Amino acid sequence: MRTENHREGVLGVLGGMGPQATNTFYQRLIDRTQAEKDQEHLQVLIWSDAKIPDRTAGILAGAEEAEKVYQALLAGAKLLEGAGCTVLAIPCNTSHYFADRLQGQLKIPLIHMIRETVAFIAAQGKRKVGILATDGTVRTGIYQTALTAAGLTPVTLPEDLQKTVMSIIYDEIKRGETGSREKFGEIDAWLRQAGCDCAILGCTELSVYRVLHSLPPFYIDAMEVLAEQAILRCGKQLRNV
Repeated sequence: MRTENHREGVLGVLGGMGPQATNTFYQRLIDRTQAEKDQEHLQVLIWSDAKIPDRTAGILAGAEEAEKVYQALLAGAKLLEGAGCTVLAIPCNTSHYFADRLQGQLKIPLIHMIRETVAFIAAQGKRKVGILATDGTVRTGIYQTALTAAGLTPVTLPEDLQKTVMSIIYDEIKRGETGSREKFGEIDAWLRQAGCDCAILGCTELSVYRVLHSLPPFYIDAMEVLAEQAILRCGKQLRNV
């Protein structure tokens, strides 16, 4: 992970997508910040807007519904910017379909979760990368584009296993369940048989699954990458774990 120094800043977190994922992200910030007392932790303002329309449903429904998602994201981002935040993090992979457009309307930097995750993977020397994400993230190709640009080979799941991923995300984690080990085991077996060097947990509900089930290093958690970058860009040091 890159370790460049940055002036201490105030982190804005545009969350609520979903609420448990936002909670997990904040816990990750606490766990990964090198701090020995309260005053050494980040200053963080969290706007957990659970009313933001579902990103996958909105994007796949067409331009009109996608625009509703974008406007909700922009309103939240502007709220945080106006409140004095100097760095913005959005712990939702699918929402990064709108990231460049959002950045164009903001004066503060938005940490690009997808590109930072791909840069982290490339720095590790990985080559063939599985993508576990929502239909919205997969179909818009935001990870595939970033991976290909970095000279890496993206691997998406066959239709039946993509449905399994969506079931874990929407039928289990978003409903407060822990997620099926058996279902995930089928996905894991396919990825390894396909020759992947690693796989991206490209949905923050899958980041929640990782916490609950202690997945091996084969799985690169985009939320973890985002948390580390947020800490560094706010001028703090990372705690080794």
